[in-house]
Amino acid sequence: MTSTLLTGIGELWTLDPALDDPARPGGVADGQVVRDAAVVLEDGVIAWTGPAASAPPADDAEDLGGRAVLPGWVDSHTHLVFDGDRAAEFEARMAGQAYAAGGIGVTTEATRSAPTERLRTLTRARIAEATRGGTTCLETKTGYGLTVADELRAARLASLLIEDGELDEATFLGAHLVPAEFAGDADGYVDLVAGDMLAAVAPHVRWIDVFCEEGAFTPEQSERVLRAGAAVGLGLRVHGHQLGRSGGVALAAALGAASVDHLNHLGAADVEALAATAVHPTRAADTPGRLAVQAGPTVATVLPACDLSTRAPLAPARALLDAGAALAIASNCNPGTSFTSSMNFCVATAVLQMHLSLAEAVRAATRGGALALRRSDVGHLGAGARADLHVLDAPAAVHLAYRPGMPLTHAVWRAGQRVV
Repeated sequence: MTSTLLTGIGELWTLDPALDDPARPGGVADGQVVRDAAVVLEDGVIAWTGPAASAPPADDAEDLGGRAVLPGWVDSHTHLVFDGDRAAEFEARMAGQAYAAGGIGVTTEATRSAPTERLRTLTRARIAEATRGGTTCLETKTGYGLTVADELRAARLASLLIEDGELDEATFLGAHLVPAEFAGDADGYVDLVAGDMLAAVAPHVRWIDVFCEEGAFTPEQSERVLRAGAAVGLGLRVHGHQLGRSGGVALAAALGAASVDHLNHLGAADVEALAATAVHPTRAADTPGRLAVQAGPTVATVLPACDLSTRAPLAPARALLDAGAALAIASNCNPGTSFTSSMNFCVATAVLQMHLSLAEAVRAATRGGALALRRSDVGHLGAGARADLHVLDAPAAVHLAYRPGMPLTHAVWRAGQRVV
């Protein structure tokens, strides 16, 4: 085994779970940020962190010149497998046209028409772009095919990218929108999603998701899809409350979903329901069927870049944290409503406009995303974690919000290998 010592770290954010302060569940505790620090990487994992003066010897060494080091971003919500462009839709929205779920159909048509090798090339390029911005753990969804063959193609592509070590998590989102060929027969399409489509796709993914929203799927239809996924061992995720109080929060909490994402329109009862899952998690395994994903809270995942791109009310991240809910920040990279994978931008927006502290935003974009994916190996730099590091071209992490929009990613390690 070869070890590497990284020194010259002005500020090291380990976010080590062993040092969590139960009184500050959404924040960063004393000891989780170390100044004048060092890190030892060995065999792809974190072997040691601490003050540079106490660093053990290693086979190789690199001086980072006083820069800040964070865990790599964990982006728990993206839609990377697509072809086509919706810049005209974005331009119209900026001119005052309201966002509606139907624009997904434009991407569906382009994606169905794309050769598989083109989809692979486009997806890999988007992953590489995210990596260059400090993201080291990525989830992505199907959902732009909406036929058995096209959803299976997207799932297989994602699965192969996971096998190749480029991607981390894949989600089946056949219930993204009712396609044109099922117009007027949403229940018939739900039968397909929960039946033949799920059976084909399930071996290639870990999660199932549904767009529980007016113009997409009702809570009753969404529940059918999620229960079918749980019955074959998939973990549950929900798109909800983006366009209105859709019922997605109550459904996600009741079924023990790992996350519910968007959350622009919440009432007090919705906030309380999410906070309650952090205290008394509903185990999805308690619902009909079995589940291969461990229990935990239903993580409230906010998507700041999407909120700006759709001119929607910002998700109430501050109120969610204050109530005790588990919070994640993700990019929602997709062609229609958030065509960015910049987690730096999302973190800066959360601080500047959602009223989170820097520590809360950094934790939500690392530990929060890992929790939403039910992973303990990423999102922190505690001993034994995957050696995913994001080195900033700045002496402290506060520069992410202090200098918004600047190219602050200096270097990235993923699983112990420098990739940027």
